[in-house]
Amino acid sequence: MFSPSMLGGDFSRAAEALEAISSSGAEYAHFDVMDGSFVPEISFGAKFISDLRPYSKVIFDVHLMINRPEDHIERFAAAGANMISVHAESTNHLWRVLNLIKECGADCSVAINPGTPVSFIEPVLPIVDYVLVMTVNPGWGGQRFIPQCLDKIKELDSRRQDEGYSYLIEADGGIGRSNAKTLFDAGLDIAVMGSAFFAEDDKASFLREIEESL
Repeated sequence: MFSPSMLGGDFSRAAEALEAISSSGAEYAHFDVMDGSFVPEISFGAKFISDLRPYSKVIFDVHLMINRPEDHIERFAAAGANMISVHAESTNHLWRVLNLIKECGADCSVAINPGTPVSFIEPVLPIVDYVLVMTVNPGWGGQRFIPQCLDKIKELDSRRQDEGYSYLIEADGGIGRSNAKTLFDAGLDIAVMGSAFFAEDDKASFLREIEESL
């Protein structure tokens, strides 16, 4: 499955970017919310998501790269987020935040930075719907994939098989033609792609090409 990132599109033509995602056959649209504190850049807030929600029926995959996400969960859920990812490094109350996401009617996801081991999130693996592995340092698009992050995907896949967990594994950063098959073979379920997706003229063919390679 694919979750093209709106961060790779043109914000001045956001509805068109979302339509490009919807018409490509992707199941998800990824929204990178950045606060200028947890990560260096600032992107957009809940209103951006709310304004775009009527334009597509794809799953809105909202990735909160912000400090104190517990202060904003209700707002993003009300804006139309179907799933919400919060960083394990961004809050002292991870269990409570993940349960709050569920209470608001969205699927919950825990995200980890490249320098954070899988063991750090082991206590919440039984309750999450998704695990988001950052395969670049979060904060801006167009970065190169960090090869060592592949081991995290393999470890998460192994843990869910051994323990009977049901979470899906998502990865974000530096994913494209050259490495998508390797990631899916390692256990990845959802590939987030921004620059690689929006650089393609025929986006549907691009995604089909990757699917056929699997």
